[in-house]
Amino acid sequence: MGAPKGRSQRQLPVWMQRQERGNTFWLSIMTWLSLQLGRACSRVVLYGIALYFAVFARDAGGASQAYLTRCLGRPAGWLDRYRHVLAFASTVHDRIYLLNDQFERFDISHVGAEQLHAEYDAGQGILMFGAHLGSFEVLRALARKNPRLSMSMAMYPENARQINQALAAINPRAVPDIIALGTLDAMLAVHRKLDEGALVGILADRASGPDQYLTLPFLGAPARFPTGPFRMAVMLKRPVYFMAGIYLGGNRYQVHFERLEQAPPGTPRDAAIASLLGQYAAALERHCRAHPYNWFNFFDFWKQDSPDHA
Repeated sequence: MGAPKGRSQRQLPVWMQRQERGNTFWLSIMTWLSLQLGRACSRVVLYGIALYFAVFARDAGGASQAYLTRCLGRPAGWLDRYRHVLAFASTVHDRIYLLNDQFERFDISHVGAEQLHAEYDAGQGILMFGAHLGSFEVLRALARKNPRLSMSMAMYPENARQINQALAAINPRAVPDIIALGTLDAMLAVHRKLDEGALVGILADRASGPDQYLTLPFLGAPARFPTGPFRMAVMLKRPVYFMAGIYLGGNRYQVHFERLEQAPPGTPRDAAIASLLGQYAAALERHCRAHPYNWFNFFDFWKQDSPDHA
């Protein structure tokens, strides 16, 4: 595995250049209806929403079909695209209840949490590398449910602005503790949180700001992954876990934790970054193949000439 290569990306990634289809007004309306009608009744509208996007969102639908074809090992059809969008809509809808602390509505199980709990209980700050896979909100909900857990999110300011607007429309009291990446003191802020024994979560499967990339095999073809989170992990030398809150259908979620091993002391930095990123990409691919409708990346992840893969 080679050293990270790439150049600084000055433009916003392609996935961030797309106009948002929703807005906080309609999200507020949907939140009110969902809380008034309950989950079972308000879920009915999701089938129409998923149908609309599966039919009319051509770019996203094409990217979904290309990804699912790689993942399923067969040509993906219209029904596959529909299931993909419906799974995404379901996790967004469930976010309303999770952010309003209605945990009793869900059956949430865990895999691989024992080692993480042992390290956290020993006072270790831990980096949690997630992806646009299933529901990251499930983990944050569990952290809110347990007062002894402290969790922060590290993300670029534009991402933080969009998330804060969405969360404020759902539950203003649930706005997360966000560390703004891309600033001079971001590394110090992450370091400080880890020293305090906190969990620091990052969605590491695509960049949301300037970054460099490493090309790795992923679902049968070369794909470029941002190296920024992994450079930070190698510098900070803290425990790193892959995390995925997999949506299993109905009201069921399964949260997976997988320890990513840091390279031995003395390993050249680029090789250590490549090793850590390689483990992350392998874990992401494994979960994508096991739960193909859970990776909500509706953009061409393998397009080598797109600006977010420069």
